[in-house]
Amino acid sequence: MESINFKVYKYRWIMLSVYMFMVAVNQLLWITFAPITAEAAKYYNVSDLQIGILSMCFMIVFIVVSFPASWVIDTYGIRIGVGIGAILTGVFGLLRGFVTTDYELLLLTQIGIAIGQPFLINAITKLAARWFPIEERATASGFGTLAMYLGILIAMLLTPILTESNGINTMLYIYGIISIIAALIFLVFAKEHPPTAPCRPDQEERSLVLDGLKNMLRNKNFYWLMFIFFIGLGIFNSVTTWIEAILGPRGFSATQAGITGGLMIMGGIVGAIIMPVLSDFYRKRKLFIILALVGSIIGLAGLTFASSYWMLLSSGAVLGFFLLSAGPIGFQYGAEITFPASEGTSNGLLLLMGQISGIAFIFAMDSMKSSVTGSMTMPLIMLLGLMVLSLILSTHLKESPFMSDKKI
Repeated sequence: MESINFKVYKYRWIMLSVYMFMVAVNQLLWITFAPITAEAAKYYNVSDLQIGILSMCFMIVFIVVSFPASWVIDTYGIRIGVGIGAILTGVFGLLRGFVTTDYELLLLTQIGIAIGQPFLINAITKLAARWFPIEERATASGFGTLAMYLGILIAMLLTPILTESNGINTMLYIYGIISIIAALIFLVFAKEHPPTAPCRPDQEERSLVLDGLKNMLRNKNFYWLMFIFFIGLGIFNSVTTWIEAILGPRGFSATQAGITGGLMIMGGIVGAIIMPVLSDFYRKRKLFIILALVGSIIGLAGLTFASSYWMLLSSGAVLGFFLLSAGPIGFQYGAEITFPASEGTSNGLLLLMGQISGIAFIFAMDSMKSSVTGSMTMPLIMLLGLMVLSLILSTHLKESPFMSDKKI
């Protein structure tokens, strides 16, 4: 095959940067109250569960809004689709800063931000395909996913500091200002597509949403990939939610649990940078999905049985590195094996799996914990079994047809 050069534009990195900033802010607003649950419950005079609902509502709303958001992204493009998410995040993020003493109004603003979330994160592979050549797309998806992890990490670190020094009301006001600034930056700098496509025509053209969805749901490899995301994202959501409850019965303190959770996210940030780049460089998707699942099993096993603090920290970092790095590679693999189905639809379906399983696993782990000691070892062992099943299924995946092409 004759080598063909396609023009790529430096503006793709500006486009990716403003998108990442917007996604990170949305995730920061989502997880704002997780590190200050007890203080927030006291401030609003509500239960811990009601504070948890401020974050849980994002998962519930995602299930309802994900497919319509993907349809808008695929039909009207990035500027309109992601722009809707940016506006919802900016407006309701700012409003949240003005309703700081009323729990019901606060919940309504959280729901408004939650509606914007799928318009943002469902566009990760769409942006990668629209602006980046095929050999950079997993890297671009990795940075887009990285923004999600950075938003969570910043919230975990910054929210307690701002709350302690300025109070909850000022903290929410500061986040509101940041959210409207992020929205304005995206709306000003975002462009729909570069002047010329960064790839061959047969790697760019996509089918209509409903036609693509029909083809997607006839693809056996995509069904297996959806199951892998169902388990992987469900484990991440449930373990991060219950990290203190998982470790407390084994004698670890809340501070140690918080540090372990933070290391998981930091490990994921490093993994989301390294693994997708390697996947692009070696032009392999299946291999790196398998490697990510093997590493995730090792990390989850350590988290389940670790009795020493150093082993616990190591396990958390390993779990985060491999589990979270699987996300961007899986998103890109899903977009490639379902071609010419739209990227927004495949991306949205995979994320939808994780929201459904996250809710299911969170409640299942709580109901299955020991009634005597509160131990969650048994549900964690069951999650390990599901992760092993995911690994077995991953070995039956076929390599992306795009990776079999010669480098262009």
